[in-house]
Amino acid sequence: MADPKSLTGLTEEEAQEFHGIFMSSMTAFFGVVVLAHVLAWIWRPWL
Repeated sequence: MADPKSLTGLTEEEAQEFHGIFMSSMTAFFGVVVLAHVLAWIWRPWL
């Protein structure tokens, strides 16, 4: 059973697992964003 003080209803282990997946996904997303900006800059510089 989850800790009654938890707002999400997740146990500590579930929260840690979710956090790890979230951080991995966010890092991958930002990597794609940076790559897209670099490619756009190479194609048509805006500064």
